[in-house]
Amino acid sequence: MAAVLARGLARGWVARGALRAGQQCVSTAGGQDGEVGKARRAAAAGEEAGKQPTIFSKIIARSVPATVLYEDDKCLVFRDVAPQAPVHFLVIPKRPIPRISHVGPQDTELLGHLLVVAARTAQAEGLADGYRVVINDGKHGAQSVYHLHLHVLGGRQLGWPPG
Repeated sequence: MAAVLARGLARGWVARGALRAGQQCVSTAGGQDGEVGKARRAAAAGEEAGKQPTIFSKIIARSVPATVLYEDDKCLVFRDVAPQAPVHFLVIPKRPIPRISHVGPQDTELLGHLLVVAARTAQAEGLADGYRVVINDGKHGAQSVYHLHLHVLGGRQLGWPPG
């Protein structure tokens, strides 16, 4: 995997510093564009049931563009479109799992793989001073897309408690 990330760096797939010129990271109560509101609407719309394709399944299918940092047969890593830190990317499984609370023993290897990929990508992104990995679960966890995803945030001192 390290070789794949190294090739990605060489090809420009992984660029240090997620923010592009003129782009800002926004940290407000509830997140950018009311992430809590989005989570409530998604739960109310029944998106948790997984009957409709999510934005993430469309990114995996390449019908929606994304800045991809890494990909293998199990997962995809791409930059968050509304970064909450100077470096903010998502790690998603290609197999749709609606919520972390829906995983079982059969998902152990995949979940470990997602964390290893998150760590390697964070390293490639220059986050040697540390970073945060966040998984939102359900309405009260402010999950706005019902496809399991790990947020990796870094590039500045993060506050505590987070929410």
